[in-house]
Amino acid sequence: MNYKNIVEKLKHLKNNPELLKIVGNTGWLFFDRILRMGMGLLIGVWVARYLGVEQFGIFNYALAFVILFISISTLGLPSLVVRTITENPEDKDTILGTTFWLQIGGGIASLIISVLTIFLLKPDDYLTIYLVAILGSMGIFRAFETIDLWFQSQVRSKYTVLAKNTAFIIAGILKIILIYLNASLIAFAWATLAEFIIAGIGLIIVYESQGYSLKLWRWSLSLAKKLLKESWPLILSGLTVMIYMKMDQIMLGFMIDANAVGLYSSATKISEAWYFIPTAIVSSVSPSIYQAKKDGDEALYYEKITKVLKFLNIVAISISIPMTILSKPLILLLFGQEFSPAGTILAIHIWTSVFVFMGQGTFPWFIAEGLNDLSFRRTFLGAISNVILNLLLIPLYAGIGAAIATIISQAIASFLSNATHPKTRKIFKVQLRSMF
Repeated sequence: MNYKNIVEKLKHLKNNPELLKIVGNTGWLFFDRILRMGMGLLIGVWVARYLGVEQFGIFNYALAFVILFISISTLGLPSLVVRTITENPEDKDTILGTTFWLQIGGGIASLIISVLTIFLLKPDDYLTIYLVAILGSMGIFRAFETIDLWFQSQVRSKYTVLAKNTAFIIAGILKIILIYLNASLIAFAWATLAEFIIAGIGLIIVYESQGYSLKLWRWSLSLAKKLLKESWPLILSGLTVMIYMKMDQIMLGFMIDANAVGLYSSATKISEAWYFIPTAIVSSVSPSIYQAKKDGDEALYYEKITKVLKFLNIVAISISIPMTILSKPLILLLFGQEFSPAGTILAIHIWTSVFVFMGQGTFPWFIAEGLNDLSFRRTFLGAISNVILNLLLIPLYAGIGAAIATIISQAIASFLSNATHPKTRKIFKVQLRSMF
């Protein structure tokens, strides 16, 4: 690209307020996730070294168990709420108020379900039950992320980025202090919960400081019914996504031991750290995609989706190749010799990002097309295949088997399943084009 072309593109950016807004918003989201990836990985490694493979495995087993059910707390509402606010900004207080109370109820439900389930599965493992009870409370405080949905709909994520990162940094400092105090495993669970409590307080402060008020939020039973009627496939979809994202760690804990979970978790901590990229990009461009669909501009609508998918594919492959080459020395450098077997797991698991990125890129299409039931269908296929593959591969290859199962199930859920239904073959063709 020559100098003249660069100047022309910069002028186009300057004269396009919508594009400028999206780029700025994406920049803030990238800042958020890069900080979390860097600081989170650093502190996570520090905590892993302090706890050792076994205790790190116990903690991540409990966390995976909670995350499996915590998707219930959001009730599949976030994307629907952003779309609804974009279409009806004058009703924002009713939409936000209804969403908040629905998610409070969802958080309580997810806590009760996760505690009861772990108690039934491991009635004598009081440490794990206690960890699940503490970590499961995160779902209740996540209801305050309703505020984040408003700023997402306005493509103004910098305010929530500041609030949530302040909480993240405070929680990180707290964990470092706990290491120096030689604290117990339970203390780290409380520190993890503290991040969500502080983030909730920070979001309220930011919302009020921008001239809005939570006192204006209103509950609407009719809107609640409408949202839940549309979101129930997304609730099931979110649950099935968590099954094929976290079931591997749960099944490793049941079928092998806590050490296997610790090794696998150390690898996935690096691999999954990159998943912020599609989330940040898609959350920024989704409102413009919904608007193009609303305006009936089919060509622009699919052009936006295709560009997002192409970019995400390039980024995913650009990450996976060097991470595969550097996996073993990276694990040794960060976690130490005790975690060295995790290098092979990382070299395999990192390729899951190709399909994770692709799946995130198509999510706005399913929402805009009103195909939430088919979104659930594809994640259900991924979840079923993940469980079956884990049952077959974990006894033979432990963590390596779980990594292979995850890649295949992600490919089925995010890509191949779209070829199996007439209504989703159009997006499957777009995915194919974006890959080449």
